[in-house]
Amino acid sequence: MSKYARYLNLNLLLVFVPLAILGEFLHWPPWWVFGVSALAIVPLASLIGQATEELAVHTGPRLGGLLNATLGNAAELIITIFAIRAGLLELVKASITGSILGNVLLVLGFSILLGGLKNGTQRFDRSHAGLNSTMLILAVVGLGIPSLFSHAIEAKHHEAVEYLSLGVALVLIVIYGLSLIYAFFALPSEKEKVPVHSDWSTSKAGGVLVAATLLIAWLSEILVGAVEPVVEAVGITEFFLGIIVIPLVGNVAEHLVGVQMAIKNRMELSLAISVGSSLQIALFVAPALVFISLLMGNPLTLVFNQFELISLVAAVLIAALVSLDGESNWLEGAQLLVVYAIIGLAFFYLPT
Repeated sequence: MSKYARYLNLNLLLVFVPLAILGEFLHWPPWWVFGVSALAIVPLASLIGQATEELAVHTGPRLGGLLNATLGNAAELIITIFAIRAGLLELVKASITGSILGNVLLVLGFSILLGGLKNGTQRFDRSHAGLNSTMLILAVVGLGIPSLFSHAIEAKHHEAVEYLSLGVALVLIVIYGLSLIYAFFALPSEKEKVPVHSDWSTSKAGGVLVAATLLIAWLSEILVGAVEPVVEAVGITEFFLGIIVIPLVGNVAEHLVGVQMAIKNRMELSLAISVGSSLQIALFVAPALVFISLLMGNPLTLVFNQFELISLVAAVLIAALVSLDGESNWLEGAQLLVVYAIIGLAFFYLPT
């Protein structure tokens, strides 16, 4: 079986790319345009992941790891940039929250559940799991401080909230960079010991990466443009779209790989995918969006509502408790999924 067999089924969804573009030009109903464009982004995000893996083979494990860390959430980053341009700042913040919740509860939950049912109790490195848990808690602290202090600060100096968000964003990016340096140079790497061969040339991988990125940018504009009409027509809230739908669209391929690794009893790698993606969102994507939004003239602050903060704290704490002992079983996976279902229901019924 090809090492890219996991991408084949997702690539079948490429048929939705021309359909989404056609639907936009023919003015199909908004919920049709939204659904088709969302489905079209999924295989393109998968292609970005595939092209990045191929480039990583050519560049070596260190630079390849940096490529994966940088482009791992490229699709969602592009979607949120277009949402910022459209002024949908609450949707952007909801998608940040939803990505973290989806990774540490939904993906990790399914990974532990299915991996446990297939392989029984699974074990992994406690020290690495502990380090990731600490980083997750740090990420929530970083996202939570501006939210908790914003009301008191804004009462005296409105612009200070923006300055606080910019300062926190800079610090979070710094600690994310330090964590990458530590991971690349202080932790042992299996990739350095196992020879890996590439099926694509550098030019092919680069071409696919550029083409997929440009198409995602186009489809993201279509997707974001359909958000407000969908909210009005279907009755679903913009907040729920950001918490549940948008994160799934950009990360389905990566989520599937994480679950597959757990089923293959490679729990260490599965944890690295799910928790690592959450850390990237909280410590790199969210802070980067703060600076990008400033350049776009639509400043985004790291001020989340109380429901988002409570959900993030609950998710990170239970994920940390599950992983700190260095082993997992299917019941712990079910527990994570139950927490995600409860939070999802609460956000579904939360009024705008």
